[in-house]
Amino acid sequence: MFKRFTNGCVTLVQKYLPDPFLFAVILTLIVFVLGIIFTGQSAMAMTVHWGKGFWSLLAFSMQMALVLVTGHTLASAPSIKRGLKNLAGLTKTPTQAILAVSFVSAIACWINWGFGLVIGALYARQLAKQVKGVDYRLLIAAAYSGFLVWHGGLSGSIPLTLATPTADLAGMTRGAVTEMIPTSQTIFSHFNLIISGLVIFTLPFVNKAMHPDPDKIIMVNPEMLLEAEVCTTEKAATAADKMETSPVLSILIGVLGLAYIFYYFINNGFSLNLDIVNFIFLILGILLHGTPRRFLTAIGEAAKGTAGIILQFPFYAGIMGMMVGMSAEGLSLAGAMSNAFVNISTPRTFPLFTFLSAGLVNFFVPSGGGQWAVQAPIMMPAGAELGVPAAKTAMAIAWGDAWTNMIQPFWALPALGIAGLGARDIMGFCIIDLIYTGVIIGLGLMFL
Repeated sequence: MFKRFTNGCVTLVQKYLPDPFLFAVILTLIVFVLGIIFTGQSAMAMTVHWGKGFWSLLAFSMQMALVLVTGHTLASAPSIKRGLKNLAGLTKTPTQAILAVSFVSAIACWINWGFGLVIGALYARQLAKQVKGVDYRLLIAAAYSGFLVWHGGLSGSIPLTLATPTADLAGMTRGAVTEMIPTSQTIFSHFNLIISGLVIFTLPFVNKAMHPDPDKIIMVNPEMLLEAEVCTTEKAATAADKMETSPVLSILIGVLGLAYIFYYFINNGFSLNLDIVNFIFLILGILLHGTPRRFLTAIGEAAKGTAGIILQFPFYAGIMGMMVGMSAEGLSLAGAMSNAFVNISTPRTFPLFTFLSAGLVNFFVPSGGGQWAVQAPIMMPAGAELGVPAAKTAMAIAWGDAWTNMIQPFWALPALGIAGLGARDIMGFCIIDLIYTGVIIGLGLMFL
């Protein structure tokens, strides 16, 4: 019965989920109309919000493109390939492969979401090359499913913001939070650790149970995954050729980069963000490819997968602009959604409804920072008025922000670019993960 339901979700998504770009366009039109209806703003006002927001994620888009390119390039280095190959060699059956990639991805995402998003997809690719009979779509979906736990982990932007002494918490929360909240009350609280642990250690078995029967498995030809493995000719005919094929320049810039990486961690501790993750991937890629020519070949191959990010992220930025754009009375569509959940909440149900409202808003505002900016001024004061601890309200927002990423192609684009798949290939499986983890997270927030 479970497999029939899974197959039904996969078939439904395959038939009706549009290309991620068209998905973003449809969301744009939906938010445009909803903004007019529920905030009373004119069509021109919503158009202005859309246009002003359209380019607001350029820096973030570049960071995400580099996550894909630098991670993909590093993975194509000979030594990293051997490491991934050896790790993948420990699994012998399709179900073992699903369990392994689910667990590795979840642990990596709990440590750092950018790192985990890339590592999971790269590990899945290697497993697809070595394990016969594994469904490639589910393998990538399992790798992406680990992304669910990132906001409850060490790189969760909302709990880290609350723990930052210099953050204007009073301004962000309309006076509900005036002092920093340590991570012992958020990331390392008992309720968050239990929820994280349940998801990390049980979701792999849900993914395993979804593996299709032999007649429905879709495998990938391992030869299709052999990117950037063509040996480049390194004839040193000219001075320029000698520089391109010599490891000297790679070593020099690599040493400089490693010096900064050590400096960064000495002064900042284990504080990973997208910039330092990309920097580490870039420098290690330069060093491990040996020569500039090999590195440039790998970069060129990796950059082919960035088209989705470059095209679609501005549209999501425009959607965010319309979601947070306020009317003359100070009402935004995102605010209206959040207030609707507040109005039906009790002290017991408030964390659950905060989680659900965050999941709904995240579908249109797929950004942790954007989510916090939209919901913190509404949910944090409401939680304080109901007597709900600020840390739990904040983590309910954080988990909701991560939860609906399972059916939102925005965050899947880097993984899909690495895998060479489309959103409709994995989202059917992700619906099952969404339902299962929604029950765990919702009940955990209510009763723990």
